[in-house]
Amino acid sequence: MSVFITITLIVLVFIVIYQIGKASEYAGVLRGEAKMKAQVNRAIGFLLLLMFFIGVWGIWECHQIFKDRLLPIAACKTGENYDAMFMYTIIVTGIVFFATQFVLFWFCFRFQASDKRSSFYFAHSNKLEIIWTTIPAIAMAILVAIGLRNWYDVTSPAPADATVVEIVGKQFNWMVRYPGKDNELGKRDFRKINDANNILGLDWSDPHNADDIISQNGELHVVVNKPVKLLINSRDVIHDVGLPHFRLKMDAVPGITTTLWFIPSITTEQMKEITKNPDFVYEISCDQLCGKGHYSMRGTVIVETQAEYDKWMASQPAYYVGNAPGSAPAAPAPAAPEAKKDSVKAVTMK
Repeated sequence: MSVFITITLIVLVFIVIYQIGKASEYAGVLRGEAKMKAQVNRAIGFLLLLMFFIGVWGIWECHQIFKDRLLPIAACKTGENYDAMFMYTIIVTGIVFFATQFVLFWFCFRFQASDKRSSFYFAHSNKLEIIWTTIPAIAMAILVAIGLRNWYDVTSPAPADATVVEIVGKQFNWMVRYPGKDNELGKRDFRKINDANNILGLDWSDPHNADDIISQNGELHVVVNKPVKLLINSRDVIHDVGLPHFRLKMDAVPGITTTLWFIPSITTEQMKEITKNPDFVYEISCDQLCGKGHYSMRGTVIVETQAEYDKWMASQPAYYVGNAPGSAPAAPAPAAPEAKKDSVKAVTMK
């Protein structure tokens, strides 16, 4: 019922607007076309100014409504740099936007058609061309330079003491591999991939694979205030490791290993207190449309202390155990025929 009433009101509004337009047209005929045109121009000029101020007010109100629904503070130093770069961009483009829009609307009001003035037309001005080309070019070059610096920070060689972790995307989940006590990841071979017992194609002939740990539920554990280097890959199509709370993202491309590194600065527990959300989790999203299950491709980042990280690592079994050929305990030998006969006899007698 409410939908019907809404549609009816919209139709009535359009009818009223149409009737007002027809009435204005008839009034113009009666009072003179020139006089009517001047009044219409003046009304449009005032409406344009009003629209500008209403638009500015709307932008401010939207900011007030959504400012507390945005991402919380960046959880690493690199993320803080990206936030600063974003703010520089907003300030520069915001100043340009409001200045040009105000001039546009003001000119429409101030220089509306009149019998006392005529239009001036000129085809070209070298001075104007230089001004409106050079200034934006310089501003954009500065913003691009800041962006390139931040990009270099996350893709440059990681510190020597960085923890190396591998993230592999697969439709539609993340797999995370950690080095064991030897602090070195073993070799992989895509030809050895087997969903039953070798999801990443680990080369069992490499001894470094014997203690590697694989998390298949998409949990990335990292230590606060310690650098972590991510080796990023994909098992099937192009994915993208998105770390919105750290302001980072990197494509996961089949056959190509991409990298980034960062230093988490806020633990998960601390962020729960900052956001006042006891259910808060750092998220790993897939920022590249990768198929019909793309929406569900989600992992989590747990930022914890060194002690908590060591405790978690100690509780994780190496993927080698139970998956590599010959790594599982040997099956018990079949009982001898006589023993079987005796056992059956014993059961029968009982």
